[in-house]
Amino acid sequence: MDFSEDDTHLHLPLPEQALRWWVRSQHGLSAQEQHALDQWKAQSPAHQQAYAAWQADWQALDQLSPVAVQHLRNQLAHDLAAEAVCPPQAQTAASLPGHRSHHRSAWAGLHAGWQALPQWLGAASTRWAQGAVAAALVLGTAFGVMEVVGWSPWQSPPQFAQAFAAPQGQQTQVQLPDGSLLRLDTSTQLNVALYAQRREVRLAQGQAMFQVQGDAARPFDVLAGPVRITVVGTRFAVRYTPGMAGYDGVRVAVEEGRVQVAAPGAAPVLLKAGQQVVTDAAGTLGPVVAVPPSGIAPWRAHRVSFDDTPLSQALAELGRYGPTGITLQDPQLGALRLTGTFDPRHLDNFVRALPRVLPVRVVACGEDRGGKEATCIDAAEVAGVGR
Repeated sequence: MDFSEDDTHLHLPLPEQALRWWVRSQHGLSAQEQHALDQWKAQSPAHQQAYAAWQADWQALDQLSPVAVQHLRNQLAHDLAAEAVCPPQAQTAASLPGHRSHHRSAWAGLHAGWQALPQWLGAASTRWAQGAVAAALVLGTAFGVMEVVGWSPWQSPPQFAQAFAAPQGQQTQVQLPDGSLLRLDTSTQLNVALYAQRREVRLAQGQAMFQVQGDAARPFDVLAGPVRITVVGTRFAVRYTPGMAGYDGVRVAVEEGRVQVAAPGAAPVLLKAGQQVVTDAAGTLGPVVAVPPSGIAPWRAHRVSFDDTPLSQALAELGRYGPTGITLQDPQLGALRLTGTFDPRHLDNFVRALPRVLPVRVVACGEDRGGKEATCIDAAEVAGVGR
């Protein structure tokens, strides 16, 4: 069914409208349906908040431990069995899980959503969607039952929380209280939070190598933009440099063990040692490809590698490690493709190599803002490359 052609849901309570849109969006929207969803959100801030609430609840489910999820699944099975005997319309508010009114109304809305799914999506999609709503129903149970018993693991404060950064031109190594080792490359910022039942790192920008101490009871998550990387114990590298041309997605490469990489709107992928995946800026997962050991976080050995990379992007990458003092006299030179491995600490070697691999010449052009001698890259007198 095309939601954009069906306005019966507009008579539903707002939380159920949001549930309807959220479930359908997880299954994939056509361009017309996406436009209709955007219009629905734009009607009022309340619509946006209701939809965002479902997204937040889904993310909260990811943070529960396996024991907690199983506990809630058991509760869900019990409640759905009770519903078969006593439908939601016949239930009293007091019989619904949770002791606060908004928990009861949310639970009622979830049950209504479960029953209405065949009408919303059609038989072909109902099984998948009811699986999604089952997870959401678990959350509905969580907000009620867990609050009754005083158990809210995703809201409890972390046992350890700290921000770490590696300044430009430097690398930093950190050992966490759980025994995990983090190595941060230049211009990298991240935040660590260790909870009783999970461990989480938010990579704001840059790239880092993770050597995670195994702990099956506390999964280790790395969040980079729209991407979530989940492990128990392994060694892997993550890069996230938003807004940087050619490098604005997330790159995950595994050196040892396995990791799961998840992004919105797609099935998670499992990477094993010697594999990597790269996303675009929106988080769309690319194919899983092989990567040699030398290609996993080469920055640890102070190496920056380029493979048919535009010269402009190569200069921007080297600029992450410090001012290069290099200027392209003609912006068109930035399109020249460069392949090679360089040490960002010794840019003089990079500058000397350029005329040997590209049709350019190097000329001195005064001093940069820091008072150091600046270098200009100009076109060589070679046919096909003008000035």
